[in-house]
Amino acid sequence: MVVTVLSDAQRRKLDDSDDSLFYAEPRFVQHLDGGFRQRLTELYRERLPPCATVLDLMSSWVSHLPDDIRYDRVIGHGLNEQELAANPRLDQRWVQNLNRDQTLPLDDGSVDAALIVAGWQYLQQPEAVAAELLRVVRPHGQLIVAFSNRMFFTKAPQVWTDGGDRDHLLTISSVLMAQGWPRPQLLAEDTRAPGPLGWIGGKGDPFFAVIAERPQ
Repeated sequence: MVVTVLSDAQRRKLDDSDDSLFYAEPRFVQHLDGGFRQRLTELYRERLPPCATVLDLMSSWVSHLPDDIRYDRVIGHGLNEQELAANPRLDQRWVQNLNRDQTLPLDDGSVDAALIVAGWQYLQQPEAVAAELLRVVRPHGQLIVAFSNRMFFTKAPQVWTDGGDRDHLLTISSVLMAQGWPRPQLLAEDTRAPGPLGWIGGKGDPFFAVIAERPQ
């Protein structure tokens, strides 16, 4: 059973057109800076064993996994087939609009880790997605949701556009715990700006992550 956390108003977007239209054209660009991406890859290196079956949910043409580690299997989901096809880390992929259909085409307990990078902020039904992730992640497997302070403003629900960084961390945590995930670990870190600006202490994209382990 999915436990409701957000109100109807919190789910509304300025642009409520079909997300599939917005993502119809591929975007082969980096949406997060080098400092953020480096920290994310370090986190994956720390958390994901090479024997893992990894679900990269809301993925694109890059998965940010360490280049020198080969995982047992990497399954990718997204909204643009061309981006997913260009991702060399994916062994399997599918296209699905999670704001229309939250049911994941995966067996119960079939993945060791589920990853979402800069994607949660576009979910209008995050409770149902969190419940599905609880179903497909194996006991003692983990969920890692990472994001910064960037977004496509018109495509993000009001709960995200109205909130600050701390609100985003707490909202994700509340949604996860309501569906049965244990209290997650929260990370909020600065990153160093790339290039000369970083050498003199300049900051890059802030790094936030919510990390939860599936109970037995």
